[in-house]
Amino acid sequence: MSELTTIARPYAKAAFDYAVEKNAVAKWQEMLAFTAEVANNETMQGVLTSSLASDKLAEVFNNVCGEQLDQHGQNLIKLLAENGRLQALPEVSAMFDSMKAAYDKEIDVDVTSAAELSDAQKAELSASLEKRLARKVKLNCNVDPALVAGAVIKAGDMVIDGSVKSKLNRLADALQA
Repeated sequence: MSELTTIARPYAKAAFDYAVEKNAVAKWQEMLAFTAEVANNETMQGVLTSSLASDKLAEVFNNVCGEQLDQHGQNLIKLLAENGRLQALPEVSAMFDSMKAAYDKEIDVDVTSAAELSDAQKAELSASLEKRLARKVKLNCNVDPALVAGAVIKAGDMVIDGSVKSKLNRLADALQA
């Protein structure tokens, strides 16, 4: 996977820079998401690993995508085909999404709580995290009754564990030491 990341990074960066310059970030995000789905298709996987010439491969891929791609999107497909990189499209799309989130100053935050959070709790948590992280926050809430009470919040590399289960585990470790 790290090899695909290394391969995809310059293509994602170039596509993102172009999209920002042309004020078409949302359109490019849609196009790349669509091409990633096409590249992940089982039948298309067989075509991508076949011995087709790069120009024929690009033509087939662009025909499958049809009107979902504009001229510049088709040119990206041709470039990826010429360099034998069409299989990296899902990673290019994922990296483009990450670049867009950073550009928009947004962050996905995973919240796992012992009980369902009310709308008021979600709003308060979101406001607190936006202030702390200086970004727009999108909450992804899950429930795990094994936490007993409290919540675990994950935002990027930051983890805030305020669960009773974690506190009990730390107490047990301290008592055994």
